[in-house]
Amino acid sequence: MPSVDLGNVRLNVEVAGAGKPLVLLHGFTESAELWADHAAVLAGSFRVVAVDLLGHGKSDAPGDATRYRFERCVGDLAAVQDALDIGHAHWLGYSMGGRIALAFALTHPGRVDRLILESASPGIAGAAERCSRGERDEALALLIESGGVAAFVDEWLRQPLFATQARLSPQTRAAARAVRLANSPLGMANSLRGAGAGAQASYWNRLPELAAPTLLVVGEEDEKFRAIARAMAARMPSAEVAFIPGAGHSTHLEKPAEFRRRVIEFLTAEGNRPPAPGGQFDRQVGKENL
Repeated sequence: MPSVDLGNVRLNVEVAGAGKPLVLLHGFTESAELWADHAAVLAGSFRVVAVDLLGHGKSDAPGDATRYRFERCVGDLAAVQDALDIGHAHWLGYSMGGRIALAFALTHPGRVDRLILESASPGIAGAAERCSRGERDEALALLIESGGVAAFVDEWLRQPLFATQARLSPQTRAAARAVRLANSPLGMANSLRGAGAGAQASYWNRLPELAAPTLLVVGEEDEKFRAIARAMAARMPSAEVAFIPGAGHSTHLEKPAEFRRRVIEFLTAEGNRPPAPGGQFDRQVGKENL
């Protein structure tokens, strides 16, 4: 099924494999195509459902920014599950996709079995900081509309958050950039306006409600999101943090084999694997249980 018709918009969905459903949500400026190598492996054990989020990839890019808001996005994803006859599934989301996957798990706990959040957060806690971020996101949206996708993507990737991607091979960097350049400028601009961190409500106070066993995957060199992951896990009833050595914000790109290993290990483990007492840290595999 190449797309799901939601009435007023269509979402592109790439499905492969058989078995327990595993929904994949990409990050901002990306698309389902950046999951392709992982999906090819994961499809050996799961029914992989990679979604192009609204405004990205081959999905529609409506002109109304409110159509991109979190509550609408969560509703769209529930409709995708229904269209594919998926009652419940594992969910894996990266960055923006991780924020959306978390919102989905809190809104529809009965539809989520296990949750993997890569380099994600529950949003910005403070109202003033959230407002300031919203203003910056609007400025970036205007930059996309005035300067085009290529100039924006180059500027976006110059952030210190993505500095470790300089170690990627030229071929990997070029392929990832090509995926980003294929996105709609209107879609990316409105995604910032509707689903950016400045527009999202904070879920920090709702983390204790999260029922699904959760794995928080973070690059060992991503200092900001290491701290966020620790703080998240401390508030969650069944969570563990996996630090990936030699990686920054995009562990699925920077250390793909290790990323997949941790994903498969978590999804195929027996039981809920409650956190170990005392915040033990296994330095050999880069894993911290909080």
